[in-house]
Amino acid sequence: MKLLPKLLTSAALAVGLALPALAQDPFKVGFIYVGTPGDYGWTYEHDQARLAVEAHYGDAVETVYLESVPEGADAERSITQMILGGADMIFTTSFGYGEATNAVAGRFPDVYFEHATGYMREHANVSTYNARFYEGRAVLGHIAGQMTESNIIGYIGSYPIPEVIQGINSAFLHARAVNPDVEFRVVWAYTWFDPAIEADAAQALVDAGADVIMQHTDSTAPQTVAQEAGIISFGQASDMIQFAPRPRVASIIDNWTPYYIRRVGEAMDGSWAQSDIWEGMPEGMVVIGELTDAIPAEVRASAQVMIDALKAGSYHPFTGPINKQDGSPWLAAGEVADDGTLLGMNFYVEGITGDIPN
Repeated sequence: MKLLPKLLTSAALAVGLALPALAQDPFKVGFIYVGTPGDYGWTYEHDQARLAVEAHYGDAVETVYLESVPEGADAERSITQMILGGADMIFTTSFGYGEATNAVAGRFPDVYFEHATGYMREHANVSTYNARFYEGRAVLGHIAGQMTESNIIGYIGSYPIPEVIQGINSAFLHARAVNPDVEFRVVWAYTWFDPAIEADAAQALVDAGADVIMQHTDSTAPQTVAQEAGIISFGQASDMIQFAPRPRVASIIDNWTPYYIRRVGEAMDGSWAQSDIWEGMPEGMVVIGELTDAIPAEVRASAQVMIDALKAGSYHPFTGPINKQDGSPWLAAGEVADDGTLLGMNFYVEGITGDIPN
């Protein structure tokens, strides 16, 4: 495979005729979104990174995007359409785009493909990238466990995939570490972005006694429900503070900008190589938003200690001793979970009730 930027032909260069300089076409980068930039969550942060790419490279790069693209056959058509429109590089920004991304990549070997949160790399022109969201959820769990009064924390999950299960386990472990009476109630929404479904899930958790709402879905609807109920919520994927300034106490922010700028630059200069990237707080891909003054000072201080340790790489959220839900040992004291287990995580840790749906 040979991927090259668009250049003047070697023949024209050799002749050296006194012709006006020909402007080089901008490098065209496409983005496929599962939601809309107006979700102020997952897609919003990807779109902020797209805009940062434009600002960084100026006229050398053109970006385009398609929003609300369903996962499945529609995604394959949308990716193909974008390439036929001249895209040199495509970022597909949802887990369910994996098969479509690889199917199209096989037909267009001279286009670069980057698939977010995926694992399929069937062709040499496909890379995958993900963020260690579980690092940020450890911090939020640490805060939630100390701020709950009912000892019931509600968690809205999107789909029961390893990425989401990692987050539930990480948040629970760190909530339970500071509050042994904490219970987690998990509601599965089976959607990444559907404000009505997410609001219903949040309300069900409130009705079940939760006074803290956490989420791994993309809309601000749970924030609104929490605001109306006067309970604690956390921003998801972006800060979301404008939607629930109180009682939102902190947030987990996905910062894709450095990665997008880096990978677009590598594609343009010819140094791009297939990779599988999983970065977190040390690299700045996962960020904790403002710890508001709604958090008691001593909790803010202890949360900051954890943030600093995670950013320094001196602390791993899955450090033993940890048992699986059935009580069987998983990690011995001081043992750290390996990436392979985390990437295939299909179990709850000890203390979480309920089953993971198949």
